[in-house]
Parts: sequence; C-alpha cells; structure tokens
Amino acid sequence: MDLSVISLNFKNAPVELREQLAVVAEPTPALLRELHQSCGLAELMVLSTCNRMEFYFTGEDGTGGKKLQGWLAERCGAEGQEFSKSAITLSGRAAVAHLFRVACSLESMVIGEPQILGQVKEAYQLSVANGAQGPLLKGIMPRVLHTAKRVRSETQVARYPVSVSYVAVQLASRIFESLEDKSVLVVGAGDMAELTVIHLLKAGISRIAITNRTFSNAVSLAERFRGSAVRFEDLASAVAEADIVITSTGAKEPIITPELARKAARKRRGAPIFFIDIAVPRDVHPDVNELADVYCYDIDDLQAVTDANKEEREREALQAQKIVEEEILRYEEWRKSLVIVPSVRALRRHFETVGEQELDKSLKKLRHLSSRDSEEVRRLVRSVLNKLLHTPSVRLRQQDDNTDGMLYGEVLNNLFALQQDSEDSQETAAATGDNLKEAAGNILHLPVTHKK
Repeated sequence: MDLSVISLNFKNAPVELREQLAVVAEPTPALLRELHQSCGLAELMVLSTCNRMEFYFTGEDGTGGKKLQGWLAERCGAEGQEFSKSAITLSGRAAVAHLFRVACSLESMVIGEPQILGQVKEAYQLSVANGAQGPLLKGIMPRVLHTAKRVRSETQVARYPVSVSYVAVQLASRIFESLEDKSVLVVGAGDMAELTVIHLLKAGISRIAITNRTFSNAVSLAERFRGSAVRFEDLASAVAEADIVITSTGAKEPIITPELARKAARKRRGAPIFFIDIAVPRDVHPDVNELADVYCYDIDDLQAVTDANKEEREREALQAQKIVEEEILRYEEWRKSLVIVPSVRALRRHFETVGEQELDKSLKKLRHLSSRDSEEVRRLVRSVLNKLLHTPSVRLRQQDDNTDGMLYGEVLNNLFALQQDSEDSQETAAATGDNLKEAAGNILHLPVTHKK
C-alpha cells in the first residue's frame, strides 16, 4: 500500500471552500471512525489548519481515495463541484514528499512558520488515539518529525519566522503609519490570539482589549499582557471602540455580521475600522467589506504580506529541500526493507520447513540407519538447502537498493505463498516505536499548537 493525500490548501482552494470543509470535516474521533469504515481506508490522518485541509490515507485497493473524495464533495453541498475542481490528490512518492514538506513548513503560506509542525503532530496523535494509524504511518511519521528538526537546526529557514499572527500585525502596521495611538480588539484567547498579542506589543500597541466566549480565558490573557478583558456579550460596543479588530476563534459561523459592523461604523462617525480575520471558518462575514469606512482582510489576503524576506526564505528553502530529499530516500529504503528482509526470512523458513518435513518422512522409512548416519543425512539436507538459498538470499537483499525491490518481494511472496510470521512484524513495529519516541523527544522543545 502507498500513502495518498487529498489536499485543499491556500494555493489551490479559496478560503470559502476551505472553511466549508473545515466545518463538515473537523478532525474528531467520530469523523475518523466514519471515514475509516465508510471509505474502507486502512489508515487515515486528517490535518486541518487555517491554510489547509488534508487527508492522508492508505487503502487495500484503489477505491478508498475515490470514496473519500466523493464523501467530502457530498458534504460540501453546493460547494461540491468546486471541491472536485480544487482538490489535489497525490499518491506514492509525491504524497510522501508533500507530507515531509508540509511538516517542514516548506508548503506554508509563510516558509519557516513554526506552528505547522505542532499541528502535524496533533493530527497524528489523534489518528493513533483512534486506531486509524497502521504500519505505514507508524513508519513514516518518525522520519517526518526527525526531518523537520533537521531543517530547523541545519538551515536558517526559521530565521524569518513569520506566523499568520505575525503577518496580521504586519498588515495592521501597513494600514496605519503608527500603531502607538491605535486601539486593538483581539477576539479569541487561544494560541493564535496569544501570538497576535505578543506581536502587537512588539509593534508598539499600548491599548489592547481581549474578548472571548469564556470570559475567564480573556481575563487570563489580558492580565498577562496588561490589556483589558471584555465580556463577549459586549462585543458590539467593543468593536465600535477599536481601530483594529483581529479575530481568531473556532466559531462555525461569522461572529462579526454585517449588521454588527454597520452599527459599529455609525458610532465611529467616519473613523475607519479594520478587520483582520485569521480564522477558518472566517469570523467576519465577507459582506462586511462592502460597508463604508470598513475594511476587511481574511487569511488569503495575508499572502501579499508574506513577500517580505521572500528571497531569503526561498534560498534557505532550497537547502531545506536537500535535507527533505535525503530523508525521503532513507524512508524509501526502509519501506523496501519491510518487504525484502521479511521475504528473505520467510523464504528460508519455507524451504527449511519443507526440508525437515520430507526428511522426517524419509528417515522413518530408513530405520536401519544408525543415529550417526541419520544426523549426517540431516546435515547433508541442511547444507544443500543453504547452498540453494544462498544466492537468491544475497540477490534479494541487494534489491534493497533497487527501485524494483518491493516488486521482487511481492512476487516472491506470491510465488511461494510465503507467510511472514509475527516475529518480523513485531521487530518492525518495535523499531518503528523506538524511532517515534526518539524523534518525538528530539522536538519536545517545539511548541504544540492548536488550530483555531
């Protein structure tokens, strides 16, 4: 089985479609179980961020991907046709390379942003917790995590770490000549909101108000950064008092409606108000942008701001890509060995078992032989088997470095009806588990972030 991925991201799908899919396919245990069963998938990992919605999977046959794409298109309703046009499906090495690049932030809107790795980890942890992972994901994820660590430590791709929240503040800085005399309302109190507050303070903002549906969370964040907490039921009046409103919540529907924005604009009497919406699904209704003296930017509008330092990031990204290619080759060698090494062992066990069975039958008929002669016959049979198996065993092991290695192993398994016992699978699983623990330990210093 090969890894496949269905991807909708900021490069190929508009925010309208991504938010629709985020609502109907938010990663949950129930979703994993439903897709796992209804689409006949052997493994499944769902990655959902503000910039991408991706489904990594394996299946026993080629129908799983079609069923999954059909399920997603159906859930998108009126957007189903747009989904079919925008969704990109990759398989085999292309899917593997995509996963490596995503985790290393080489596919991010802002190359080098740190949040994506934590989001990939969370996606895999959810898959593991719900039994949706298997040998392929178990084998590839330690290598993905290790590669991301190498990219961050061996290149300077993270030297220009501009997260979405950072870009949002940069956009606010471009809108106004100075932020020192401006008031900002941050709607949301999660990780993205916290990063936004940090960047606002660095940009010179002194008046920050924070609101959240859970008021205690808003109070906690406001106290840490010397801001003020606003009750969520007072959102309308808080918006009217703010020059800039940055939203980052997990709401399924817009919380800033055209009517709320219209009333806020009237109270401001011509003073402009800017909404920067970094949530998916969007917190600000798109019609808000049609109002006079009201300006709205969503996650896709932030793309233009990311061009800053683009040349430097792309130069470092080339070095990071070399690391990714090295690790993909190592993964492919490991993947081939999963077929070759167990197949060699299974072939030897098969011949030895047949040899012993036939030898026992013959020795029962040759009772006149002494015990010494019987043992000599056994040594002779074993010697013949070893000589017969030596050349094919060596040749098969050499195929680990050949692109046809997996094909050789599969043909061998089918030709001799070989059964690989639990010892091989346990050995592989144990090695994979150790690699995962080591890789996870290596990146514990990286923050595990939660999607909005």
